Amino acid sequence: MIDKIAWLYIKDGQILTTRSKGKDAFYFPGGKREGIETDLETLTREIKAELSVDIRPDTTKPYGVFEAQAHGKAEGVVVRMTCYTADFLGDLKPDNEITEMGWITSKDTDSVSPVDKLILADLKGKNIIR
Repeated sequence: MIDKIAWLYIKDGQILTTRSKGKDAFYFPGGKREGIETDLETLTREIKAELSVDIRPDTTKPYGVFEAQAHGKAEGVVVRMTCYTADFLGDLKPDNEITEMGWITSKDTDSVSPVDKLILADLKGKNIIR
């Protein structure tokens, strides 16, 4: 099981995604926990490293937990994505391993990982994204 934390940032009916160097799919920003980090510590560290912004802890809200086959991993390897929404301080810009940012809707399932497809469907079902 791969344990990941993701940030769901929604604006104008679209959701922010990122693509890392050498990857063929877009992913919601976030990443793997290091050691005994809390979800908030992981989220804050990963978003700062990937997008150069500071998550505002007082605005962080849990969205949900989703599980699916891990993209690019052996069959049966599952990723558990714990998702949060939050406001931030700063200007969004790709940093470190991130080469590209993009805004997608529920129609863009071909460009994302299996777990992100589940999240897109959930967001669309709740009329949060287009």
